[in-house]
Amino acid sequence: GEGARTRVVVVRLDPARVRLALDTLMAERRMPDGARLREPRWTLDAAPRRALVAVNAGQFAEDLFGARPFGWTVLAGREWQAPGSGALASAVVIDGAGRVRIEPAAALASPARARGVAWAFQSYPALLEGDGDVPPMLRAGDAIDRTHRDARLAIGTLRDGRVVLALTRFDALGPALGALPLGLTTPETAALMGALGCDRAVMLDGGISAQLQLRDGGTVRRWRGWRAVPMGLVVFAR
Repeated sequence: GEGARTRVVVVRLDPARVRLALDTLMAERRMPDGARLREPRWTLDAAPRRALVAVNAGQFAEDLFGARPFGWTVLAGREWQAPGSGALASAVVIDGAGRVRIEPAAALASPARARGVAWAFQSYPALLEGDGDVPPMLRAGDAIDRTHRDARLAIGTLRDGRVVLALTRFDALGPALGALPLGLTTPETAALMGALGCDRAVMLDGGISAQLQLRDGGTVRRWRGWRAVPMGLVVFAR
């Protein structure tokens, strides 16, 4: 099906050579009744100019006051938001030394969860657990829609500590329409991350939110999304 017409953009990062951080951009809009509504404003255009890589991070949640990042959020060593719940929620954690790991939601129960953490965010669903195992909920059952196809974005870790980002683009109608919400299923995305060598992986916000920037020397390549989000993951040279 349409999965056969999917291009994958893959970025491999070595935390020993680069530094990862989070970048947020939200705005408040006052409603006629006086309420303040949060609006996500982060896109690739908001990424710092010296960033080697920029990509939207995590998922976002909406409530009566607008949008915010989903779940656990640590910014510059300060816990900004408590963990969210969900059987397949995972946290992407960047420690003070710059190492990156992906942890299940159950690992965030400790009150000391933010100790030694520089940056962290949550996302879902988990695609690969330890040793590259696909979670049972992705293999069977109706807890997750396993047939829906969409543009996908995922982050994973390799056993040697490197990080993999994978963005899909629909490749049948040309680059201008690559961001159409067509492409892989969630189980197919798990298979993709496993084929790229990841031992752990989690989905990031895909569909029209998915966006990625790569700076290679003097050349900047952008795969834009169609929607602003609350937060991005940015990568700098050490």
